[in-house]
Amino acid sequence: VCIHRVRSCSSIRFIKSKYVCVFDKSALKFSHQQRLFRTSAVSCGQIVQFKLSDIGEGITEVTVKEWYIKEGDSVSQFDSICEVQSDKASVTITSRYDGIIRKLHYSIDDIAFVGKPLVDIEIDASKGVAPEEDVVETPPMSHEEHTHQEIKGHKTLATPAVRRLAMENNIKLSEVVGTGKDNRILKEDILNYLAKQTGAILPPSPKAEIVPPFRKTETVPAAPKDKAHKIPVPISRPIAFSGKDKTEPVTGFQKAMVKTMSAALKIPHFGYCDEIDLTQLVQLREELKPLAEIRGVKLSFMPFFIKAASLGLLQYPILNASLDENCQNVTYKASHNIGVAMDTEQGLIVPNVKNVQVCSVFDIAVELNRLQSLGSAGQLGTSDLTGGTFTLSNIGTIGGTYAKPVILPPEVAIGALGKIQVLPRFNGKGEVFKAQIMNVSWSADHRIIDGATMARFSNLWKSYLENPASMLLDLK
Repeated sequence: VCIHRVRSCSSIRFIKSKYVCVFDKSALKFSHQQRLFRTSAVSCGQIVQFKLSDIGEGITEVTVKEWYIKEGDSVSQFDSICEVQSDKASVTITSRYDGIIRKLHYSIDDIAFVGKPLVDIEIDASKGVAPEEDVVETPPMSHEEHTHQEIKGHKTLATPAVRRLAMENNIKLSEVVGTGKDNRILKEDILNYLAKQTGAILPPSPKAEIVPPFRKTETVPAAPKDKAHKIPVPISRPIAFSGKDKTEPVTGFQKAMVKTMSAALKIPHFGYCDEIDLTQLVQLREELKPLAEIRGVKLSFMPFFIKAASLGLLQYPILNASLDENCQNVTYKASHNIGVAMDTEQGLIVPNVKNVQVCSVFDIAVELNRLQSLGSAGQLGTSDLTGGTFTLSNIGTIGGTYAKPVILPPEVAIGALGKIQVLPRFNGKGEVFKAQIMNVSWSADHRIIDGATMARFSNLWKSYLENPASMLLDLK
C-alpha cells in the first residue's frame, strides 16, 4: 500500500481510459494531515502453522521419518506432507489446505511434539481457515482398502482421499497410472481415468484375483527337496571404532518395548514345552504352495499355526481373554486377533491378524503377506498393532529350538515356535523314520490359567498340525 500526503497541489486528477475528471481541492475537503491511499499488486497470502494433532493412543511425541515436500512446494488437500513414527505405529500426515510450503520445523529423525508447529503453509487469505484443525492424519488402512489397491502383490501409493474417490467410482487403483512422486496416484489421475472411460466401470475386487490352475502343458517350479545347510553370514555394515562411548535416547518401538515388557514381567509366568511332528504338514504345504503362488500369495507354515491356534481357542477361551489391573474380572474376547512377532529394522513389532476364527488358511496367508510387507517398510498402522488377543512368535525363522516367551499384556498367553529340524523318530512298530520336528514353548498367566489347561490346549493344537486333514472338520 502506497501512502501519499495531499499538500500543495491545486487539484487531483484521476485519469481513466476515455475521460478526465478534475476535482477542485476544496471540494475534496482534504487537510494537510489527510491521506490518499492507492493499492498496488501485492501478495494476499496468509501463513498458517500446521500443528501436529493428537494421533491417539496417548502419544505425545513422534519421530519424523520422511518429508514428502520441501520449502516452496505447492500442496493440495490430502497430499502427503510427511511420515512420522511413534512408539506404536507409522502415520502419514496429509495436508488440509491448498497452498505453498514456507517452512519445515523439523529435520529427518527429529522428535516432533503433539501440539507444536509441524510446517508453515501459505494459503489464500480469501479462504476461511480453521486453525484448530491444522493437520489431518491418514487413517489406518483397512484390509479391504489395501487389497483394493494391491493386485498380485504390486503395491500402489495413494492418499486416503484418492482411495475413497476410487472406491466411490468403482475403480481399481492397479489400473490407474500414477503421475506423482514414486508413481503415487493423484486425484487428477483418477479424474483423467474417469474421463477416458466410455463404458461401464469394472466393479471393485476386494480379494486378489484368482487364476485357474496351470494346464498340463505348463510346469510348476518344484521346490528343492534338500536344502543346503546355511552358514550364518555377518551383516555387511561398516564398523567404526571411535574409542568413545555413545549415548542415544530410547525412542520408537524400542521405547514401547521397554514399557510393555516392564509391565509383562509383573505377571507370574507359567511355562510349558512340547515337540510337534510336522511331517504331514510339510508335505501338505509343498502341495498347496504352488497354488498359492498362482494367486500371488506366499504360503508359509505360519497360517496353519495361526488357524490351528484359533481352533484350539474355541475349545479353551480362557487363553483368549484378558485380566483387569485389579485381578477382579476376566474378559473373554469374542474375536481371535492373533499377533505375530516380527523382527524389523525398527525393532520388534507384533501386528495381529484380525478375526482369525472366521478366516480360511488362505485368508490368513494374504493378511500375513500384507503385514510383513508393511512391517518391512515401517508403514504398519495403529489398527494393525493394537487389539491383539493371543500371540505366536516364530523364533525359528532366525534359529534356535526353544525360547522363553514373555506375555504381551493385556493378553494371557503366548507361544514361541522353534525351527523345523529333520530328526530320527520311532513309529508304532518301533521302526526309525525321518521326521520333521518343531519345538514349541508356551507361556501363560498363572493367575488365571493352570498347567492342565495349557497342556490340553497344546495337545489339541499339536493334533491339528500333526494331522492337518483333521482341521477340515472344524474349519469355519
